[in-house]
Amino acid sequence: MRIALVYERLREEERSILKAIEELGHEPIPIHINSNFMSLNTDHAFPADIAIIRAISATKAHSSAVALESMGVKVINASDVLATCGNKLATTAKLSEAGIPTPKTMVAFSLDGALRAAKEIGYPVVVKPINGSWGRLVSLAEDEEDLRTILEHREAIPSPYYRIHYIQEFIRKPGRDIRAYGTEKEFVTAIYRISDHWITNTARGARAEPAPQNPELQELVVRTARAMGGGFLGMDIAEDEERGLLVLEVNAVTEFKNAARVTGVNIARELVSYALGVS
Repeated sequence: MRIALVYERLREEERSILKAIEELGHEPIPIHINSNFMSLNTDHAFPADIAIIRAISATKAHSSAVALESMGVKVINASDVLATCGNKLATTAKLSEAGIPTPKTMVAFSLDGALRAAKEIGYPVVVKPINGSWGRLVSLAEDEEDLRTILEHREAIPSPYYRIHYIQEFIRKPGRDIRAYGTEKEFVTAIYRISDHWITNTARGARAEPAPQNPELQELVVRTARAMGGGFLGMDIAEDEERGLLVLEVNAVTEFKNAARVTGVNIARELVSYALGVS
């Protein structure tokens, strides 16, 4: 079978996916998204049966998936899943609808509304853009003065996205969180991301270690993937002393090189196998 890898940069993850496609006996078709086009209403044929979307930009990932689906190509992950996971507000809404435990979260559309929301949640609060990754522009407000400063800065950014204020309770994590990987069918693996900073992201220096694969975590991963509409996903999960595991975010084009390194799980192969299983 011909399997396309739609990418922007060939990082370690993308190279491992191409290798896994070959090892599983299929033909990899690398497609550099910035050097190609996708036809919507002509007879131009796409050179593969399945496309694995690995664009770094959430906008390009979603747009390319929409275009490929219009051509009848099976896409992993599907455009609707990419759209949901690319928007923290939409993600939290889907999780809440499915009864998945999450931190207290509110959304406001003005400075006044955000201040009222934070007071309702209780300080400290975390303010996040509804899109973006790697912890960029994620801020901690200890009190109303902090929050005013953060929001005034956000509202000066010339983008309507930064006038949507996604405000979440601050979870006092035990110096780590969990990045878990799985699908609507099964749990794949998980790591702890350990850091002295409250943002525990390996792209910002957190240390990766294998996490115990207990039934509670495994069940939560599968339930979360189903809530998102399926797909091969990465999930950020916090441990709360009283409530247990809380899902923070879900990633539809997830990085996994550190998780593969410390767990020994061939996540690229798991991803390709999943794509073949749903094609």
